[in-house]
Amino acid sequence: MAEHKHDHEQESKETKKNKILLTAEEFKALEDKAKKFDEYFDRLLRLQADFDNYKKRLEKERIEFIKFANEEIISEILQILDDFERAVEAGKIKHDFEVLYKGIEMIYKDFKEFLKQKGLKEIEAEGKLFNPNEHEAMMQEETDKHPEDYVVEEFQKGYTFNGRVIRPSKVKVAKRPKEAQSEVEGKANKE
Repeated sequence: MAEHKHDHEQESKETKKNKILLTAEEFKALEDKAKKFDEYFDRLLRLQADFDNYKKRLEKERIEFIKFANEEIISEILQILDDFERAVEAGKIKHDFEVLYKGIEMIYKDFKEFLKQKGLKEIEAEGKLFNPNEHEAMMQEETDKHPEDYVVEEFQKGYTFNGRVIRPSKVKVAKRPKEAQSEVEGKANKE
């Protein structure tokens, strides 16, 4: 029993340590703060839900935009496709190569102009200094006819779209012949 009384006194001391005495005003102030906290927390949860819904709506709109972003361009390209169909039909009827060629040439010019208006531009290559940002060297040619590191031949046109390279030009680049290189190196060593 003495042990039991000792345990009860121990509990009572610990309970007293953990108890805080508040006045009615202090209790009321804490209660008001707790209510405000609950209000703010509810508001935060609603804002979080609104934000999550906003993000989902934005993602859905982004997907829709990507899906239909090229619709206008495709509609305009359909006009060019119509021109090709007419050219093919005319070729079947007339069997006149000259007329067919001129028709295709007109369509080609219209198509290039259409792409230019949309922001596509050919990269100038042949006769220009090799630029690794715009040109892709497929091979080199030893030659005295062109300055070193200049594009001698273009194998495939390169293009920029609104200022960004979307396909570099595939080119052949001039290289100084070995005899000429040896002479230049020999002169440099003598100096």
